[in-house]
Amino acid sequence: VQLQASGGGLVQAGGSLRLSCAASGSIFAIASMGWYRRAPGKQRELVATITSGGTTRYVDSIQGRFTISRGNARNTVYLQMNSLKPEDTAVYYCNVLAKIDYMSMIGQFWGQGTQVTVSS
Repeated sequence: VQLQASGGGLVQAGGSLRLSCAASGSIFAIASMGWYRRAPGKQRELVATITSGGTTRYVDSIQGRFTISRGNARNTVYLQMNSLKPEDTAVYYCNVLAKIDYMSMIGQFWGQGTQVTVSS
């Protein structure tokens, strides 16, 4: 399973960015897709996830500002980030929980990360 993330960049505080991630390869079923981030000097943290059934989960610090959604192709996930703050600066990683065939266990897969920098 390969994950290709894009959409990061440099933006001023209060601005918006939209991250995209497309999953490809041998995928039997996707259980959930999501985004994590790692800020400088901090541990990686969950940002948002969305299950195959559409249930979403967000970390408290981004509630009301970020929205996660799935694409029509069902193997894509987006993170719309509004009202960005300098503390949102981090490398954002796409994450997928998926089965690669009917008999396999659910595996966890990671994208390469995309840098988001918010200037004050």
